[in-house]
Amino acid sequence: MRIVVASGNNHKITEIKHMLSELDFDVKSVYEIEKNYDEPDENGQTFEDNAFIKANAIRKIFNDSYILSDDSGLMVDVLNGEPGVHSARYAGDEHDDAKNNALLLKKLENVKKEDRTAHFVSVLCLITPEGEKHFFRGECEGEIIFERRGENGFGYDPYFLPHGKQKTFAEMSESEKNEISHRRRALDKLKNYFSENYKK
Repeated sequence: MRIVVASGNNHKITEIKHMLSELDFDVKSVYEIEKNYDEPDENGQTFEDNAFIKANAIRKIFNDSYILSDDSGLMVDVLNGEPGVHSARYAGDEHDDAKNNALLLKKLENVKKEDRTAHFVSVLCLITPEGEKHFFRGECEGEIIFERRGENGFGYDPYFLPHGKQKTFAEMSESEKNEISHRRRALDKLKNYFSENYKK
C-alpha cells in the first residue's frame, strides 16, 4: 500500500519510511509523483486545519492511497502561543529563519528566563483510501534561550532548549533530535495506529 506525503523534505520522508518500515508501505513524496504539484494556501487557524488542507489537496489527485501531511510550529506561552501556525512566516512571507528568530527575540527581550517556556507542535493528518480522516499530535516542551546555540537543524532550533536537556535542538545530532522531537512523537502515534489497524 502506498502513502503519499505532502512534503518535499527528504529528511521527513526518510523518517516516515524508517518509522513504518516493518509495515512494508511504499512511502513517496507527492513531488516524486507529480513534479509540478502546486501547494495549496495554508490559511487555517490551527495546525490541524493546515495539515488537513495539505492532505485534502493531494487526496483529490490520489484517492486510492493513504495521504499524509503535517503542520508544525513553535508556541511560546508568554506570547499567547505565537508564532504558532505562522511559525514559518512569522516575520514575512519569505520564510526567513533569521528574521523570524530576530522578531521572536525582540518580543521576548524583557521576559525573564522562567517565563520563556515554549513547546514545538507537530500535527499529522492521515486520510485513508476510504476517506477517513485521522490526526496525530506530538509536542516537545522546552524554553527559548537568550543567545543562539548550535548550527544544526533549522528554524527556531538554535534557541529552543528542551526540558531536561543540555543541548538546543540545533546542537543535537539528527538522531538525538529525532528521539525526542515533536514530529517523532506524532509519528509514534501514527505507527501505533497502523500497527492496530493495517494488515498487509
